[in-house]
Amino acid sequence: MTAFLKMHGLGNDFVVFDARDSAFVLTSDQAKRIADRHFGIGCDTVVVIRPGGAATDAALLFYNADGAESESCGNATRCVARFLMNERGLARVKISTKGGMLMCRDAGKGLVTLDMGEPKLDWGDVPMIRPVDTSKFPLDIGGTEVPASANSMGNPHCILFVPDAAKAPVATLGPRIETLPLFPNRVNVEFAQVLDRGRIRMRVWERGVGITMACGTGACATAVAAVRRGLTDRKVELILDGGSLFIEWREDDNHVLMTGPAAFPYRGRVDLDKL
Repeated sequence: MTAFLKMHGLGNDFVVFDARDSAFVLTSDQAKRIADRHFGIGCDTVVVIRPGGAATDAALLFYNADGAESESCGNATRCVARFLMNERGLARVKISTKGGMLMCRDAGKGLVTLDMGEPKLDWGDVPMIRPVDTSKFPLDIGGTEVPASANSMGNPHCILFVPDAAKAPVATLGPRIETLPLFPNRVNVEFAQVLDRGRIRMRVWERGVGITMACGTGACATAVAAVRRGLTDRKVELILDGGSLFIEWREDDNHVLMTGPAAFPYRGRVDLDKL
């Protein structure tokens, strides 16, 4: 039997395996079975905590619900950061991901702030297969062009600004955009409604997962896109299906900061061979 932790950030939920002191290896197929909400444990993303080495407190691997690896996951990183800070009595931790190094600190009142670093704004860094102005470009969806923005916050995001996020066709348009040839690594899709200069209502279609209640990197990507278009200030509340994240795109160093809660509903043990 293998021990795991169930965590979530605003309902964006994770099954987390702590492999810092073991030779635990997870396959893509195992991750897919674990994430299955009917026959497995059920989650949006499976996370493996690995030893961090001399320069970091831990390294993280992320597997989407379809078993594919993801470069980064802001909500999961925030949850693991809280777990590590509680475990060691620390106020700050540094976590390594394939999407980059993330600095995390206790923000008080149960909140954690992640320094997500600088957004990647060039079309080649998203990545996309051809040059576009990522701040705003026409996205061809079945012969119909819609204005879109794109950037990377460790993983790729495509943002659509819509008049009403509640009525946005997330379930139908999200998977179509995710798999467009324009995005060779597929893409996360955000549907964002600007409420005022300091608030955005956002819903998300996560690459390899589907509709989720929150997405940390997606919230960051949306805030960056809104600032680039002049729609909001640099500090903004992202109102997601599961609650709010607070995003700041600092002007002095270009870093994006994300602040939000982390929750640990339960621990368990699973027989991976029986899934």
